[in-house]
Amino acid sequence: MAVTFDCIVLGLGGVGSATLAALARRGVRVLGIDRFSPPHERGSSHGDTRTIRRAYYEHPDYIPLVQTAFQNWRKLEAETGRSLLTRRELFLAGPSEGEAISGTLESARLHDLDIAEIPRPEVELRFPHFRIRPDDTFVHERDAGFLRVEACIQAHLDVASKQGAETRCDEPVVEWSADGRGVRVRTARNEYAADRLAVTAGAWAAQVLRDLDVSLQVRRKVLTWHAVGQEHRDAFRGGPIYLFDRPAGVFYGFPALGDDSIKVGEHTGGCDVPDPTDIDRELHPGDIQPIAEFLNDCLYGVDPVTIRQSVCMHTHTPSAILVVDRHPNHPNVVIAAGLSGHGFKFAPVLASALADLSLEGESALPIDFLKFSRFSG
Repeated sequence: MAVTFDCIVLGLGGVGSATLAALARRGVRVLGIDRFSPPHERGSSHGDTRTIRRAYYEHPDYIPLVQTAFQNWRKLEAETGRSLLTRRELFLAGPSEGEAISGTLESARLHDLDIAEIPRPEVELRFPHFRIRPDDTFVHERDAGFLRVEACIQAHLDVASKQGAETRCDEPVVEWSADGRGVRVRTARNEYAADRLAVTAGAWAAQVLRDLDVSLQVRRKVLTWHAVGQEHRDAFRGGPIYLFDRPAGVFYGFPALGDDSIKVGEHTGGCDVPDPTDIDRELHPGDIQPIAEFLNDCLYGVDPVTIRQSVCMHTHTPSAILVVDRHPNHPNVVIAAGLSGHGFKFAPVLASALADLSLEGESALPIDFLKFSRFSG
């Protein structure tokens, strides 16, 4: 006989753990299921840090959501006593006509943000550890930051547990079904029933949502850590998060933390992953070369030799815009999918939206641009 709940959450990564907490806070008898034991390194939400920024070149409609996300992360810190969000400046460099610069300035204009171009002499003075090009345009956000990703997931899981949520870890989902009476979820160990279902399966969303005619492309992404020379160590310790738009791709990095190493990665690119359970986690020359070229081209005093690496997955929609909506065929099923490598920062606000959609059928949050209807035709 199936074990029954009010709601089941499939996947307990960044958004799933937050959704479990959001539903539990509202008094819902909720179960969270994950094929591994979160926080873990097998999906998309790991690797120490994630950026949180208002400099949103991807789409200006994200700005109200990220504004709310900043507030929600601070509330989670107060609720759990954990340090999750560190404020840092954000620096962007690239051609003025490129998406990163032009899109950021357009979002800043539309939402009256404290984001602006800065002149070359100021860049050279304030950020001596950056190599800049004569044709670069520079944009600065004063109040961005980064999130401690594993700590964020654990904080949401702790809140959910405290509020009465149950979890089942290391329990892969075999299948699920839904009708007007409720949903059923069968795992490798058990069968569960509920009134509602929230699918937050990350890189496994394409498998869990096979019935939907929406392309979700999973890409393998490599993160690497590098040693910083003594001469530039102080600049990297106190410096900003940074993003460089280059002909070879868009690359980003973080300040030096802990052992004074820096983490960098490429936002663009990545090879397709047919099966997220069987992703290649080895580091190959093709992974190292673009990162090494970025380091040599854009940063002073960083050793291109990798001292640590991690592999994660980005799940992209065709437009690289998230999907947050009710299932088109099952109103008692809600979905967050296709976070496209930039969705973690929104986790608590997306969780609120999913809880709204699940319990009320609609949300007052500005999520219309994330709905399935944009794929029509």
